[in-house]
Amino acid sequence: MRAVAALLSLALVLVPPAARAADAVDMLLVLAADVSRSVTPPKFKLQREGAAAAITHPDVVKAITSGPNRRIAVCFVEWATAGQHNVVIDWTVIADGGAARSFGDRLVELPRSFAGSTSISSAIDFAVSQLERAPFASERRVIDVSGDGNNVSGRSVVDARDEAVAKGITVNALVILTPIEQSIRPDHTNPPGGLEKYFRDNVIGGPGSFTIVAEGHEAFGRSLTKKLIQEIAGLPGPELAAQ
Repeated sequence: MRAVAALLSLALVLVPPAARAADAVDMLLVLAADVSRSVTPPKFKLQREGAAAAITHPDVVKAITSGPNRRIAVCFVEWATAGQHNVVIDWTVIADGGAARSFGDRLVELPRSFAGSTSISSAIDFAVSQLERAPFASERRVIDVSGDGNNVSGRSVVDARDEAVAKGITVNALVILTPIEQSIRPDHTNPPGGLEKYFRDNVIGGPGSFTIVAEGHEAFGRSLTKKLIQEIAGLPGPELAAQ
């Protein structure tokens, strides 16, 4: 019996952590960042650095370590037109400040995936596929889409959103505003009713879903920090809190 127990212990050591059933996390989170052509190199730099600063913020780390399992798993992807999406950093467990800093350091060092048109629907579909192959387990599965324009390629974004929600996934959004005088395509970055309304009506969905607005890429990091705290802690979005 001792030999059997020893072999079982050895097997647990040798099995990759991702394959162990005990690898439960408090949330599976896909951060899906827009890198379409409207995201210029300076804006891209602000976006990447802002994401790195947000994930390492002490209040975000505190929220991460306050859940039952005291950790979450994060996957960072970039997207543009239909068919253009890339896993920048694959599923990573963040359970303390050190892991968060390592994630952030990798994020600012890796090159941009590409530039193209804007397909939020394709981004949602790709994020769903990442959640479905995640090597960790959680009842909370969230897609965090950031974008500065409406859907202009690929299938209906509403259909993509609805299919994700039907699978028990929550889709939230960080809406990056562009002043109309700085926009090359005002109809894209400033659709009728405003971009936030567009995301509320067409992109977000699921229990407690919400949008956060960044007043330009300069505010991306601050807005994402606020959003991550709200997301990880499971707090109601502004739309629900106001009711």
